[in-house]
Amino acid sequence: MNVSDRNRYKPEGYQALAPTASTALTVPTGARYALITTEVQALRITDDGTTPTLAVGLLLKVTDPPLWYAGKLESILMMNAVAGALVKVLYYS
Repeated sequence: MNVSDRNRYKPEGYQALAPTASTALTVPTGARYALITTEVQALRITDDGTTPTLAVGLLLKVTDPPLWYAGKLESILMMNAVAGALVKVLYYS
């Protein structure tokens, strides 16, 4: 998301997670988009019902830009790829 896009989207919430096992998001009512980032350690993400593992799922590294996700937020599962991952999520409609 570009800074100029922020006026298009209504903030719906924030969530912080430390997923040590496969974890779903707690999506606020009305949220249709998410901006996902990881801190400290890498993260694995899936959005098709597949359980993420150390080798399965999209790898989101600490140095990667935040992931802008537009899809079925309730389908996202995540877990740390390395112990200590902290996930921050901003929700928008």
